[in-house]
Amino acid sequence: MTMIGVDFGTTNSVVTLLRPDGSVATVRHAFGVAEMDVIRSVLCFWNDGAKDRVVLRNAVGPAAIEAYLDDPLESRLMMSLKSYLAQRSFTDTRVFGRPFTLEGLIGLFLGAILPTPRDTVLVAGRPVRFAGDSPDDAFGEQRLRASYAAAGWANIQTALEPEAAGYRFARGLTAPATVLIGDFGGGTSDFSVLRFEPGSNRPVQALGHAGVGIAGDTFDFRIMDHVVSPRLGKGTTYRPGGTDLPVPPEYYSSFARWHRLSLMRAPKTMRDIEAVARSAQYPNRLHALLRLIRDELGYELYRAVSGVKAELSRAETAVLRFQHEDFAIEETIARADFEHWIAPDIARVAATVDMALAEAGLGEDAIDRVFLTGGTSLVPAVRGLFTTRFGAERVTGGGEFVSVAEGLALIGRDRNAQPMRR
Repeated sequence: MTMIGVDFGTTNSVVTLLRPDGSVATVRHAFGVAEMDVIRSVLCFWNDGAKDRVVLRNAVGPAAIEAYLDDPLESRLMMSLKSYLAQRSFTDTRVFGRPFTLEGLIGLFLGAILPTPRDTVLVAGRPVRFAGDSPDDAFGEQRLRASYAAAGWANIQTALEPEAAGYRFARGLTAPATVLIGDFGGGTSDFSVLRFEPGSNRPVQALGHAGVGIAGDTFDFRIMDHVVSPRLGKGTTYRPGGTDLPVPPEYYSSFARWHRLSLMRAPKTMRDIEAVARSAQYPNRLHALLRLIRDELGYELYRAVSGVKAELSRAETAVLRFQHEDFAIEETIARADFEHWIAPDIARVAATVDMALAEAGLGEDAIDRVFLTGGTSLVPAVRGLFTTRFGAERVTGGGEFVSVAEGLALIGRDRNAQPMRR
């Protein structure tokens, strides 16, 4: 029997298969000549027919991003679908006039990244607490299961994502331990306090949890905001009617997410920026912004910025390079400056850890080990937060991008080798 682990995430998703030799392999997804094991959790629709006849098409992951960038004003990009699972207010939506339930939308995405159901056990990750204000967790899991059913998987097992993230690590424990799991995604960071009791009939107990909407995407935006946006006119002025006014800051708030830059291609927005540029202090900067929007380069710009962030996890400096026509950036960024920019975000992460400990009713001394996963856990300022508070000897990590999905497959193997516990 094949075991599959599925980490369906708010920003990224990963699927793993348990091999006959006991090792776990990620399912790789082809896109052009490239293959990837981490796929963006995005879904895009567009009309492939005439205006009076809808021929609805859809794509997921990088193909969805490409389809959206081809025509952002005539397509529908859907992101962060997981964050609505526990919200009863989200029932359905219409796409080019056709109704879709949330479960149906997620089912389309899952169906595109999962193999065909056969003699297979699928273990799906679920959060300790679903996202949103006053989430209904039981309702969230019910809709998560219905989403897999919509993808053709009528019977699945679920496991807590933080349990899966630290599962390979926890299986090496020989004595009971209280572990803080930090799971850093693209859009959110989640912290769970778990009690692992090896050999007991309740091997894992969730004691406390807290999450915050700060992670890798937020850190990318800090680089954009301090290095890129000023070169595109942020913080400068224009003179309509002879009075100095600031260039509208909302032009640059759209840089918080790459797809919002694409939405600025709306004719009215483009006309507004052109009007501001005519009396701008630095018109060339506004013209560069217009060209970036017109030529759909938000995603490429964010890829360059994200690469710099990753390099700063390994080196004290990194060079941001980006060029389009006569707009060029080649700037060395120091890790010290980057850490200064993200300091308020790190403070909010620290406060969220405090919330998880408070819910568990535990102090820092009661935490035996800390396990960090997710790409943002590699950022030195993030790791330093935990080594300072808990001591380097208690902090470990691993499988930064695939640990949850790997753990889910291993949980499936161990559960199905003995009577079911959950």
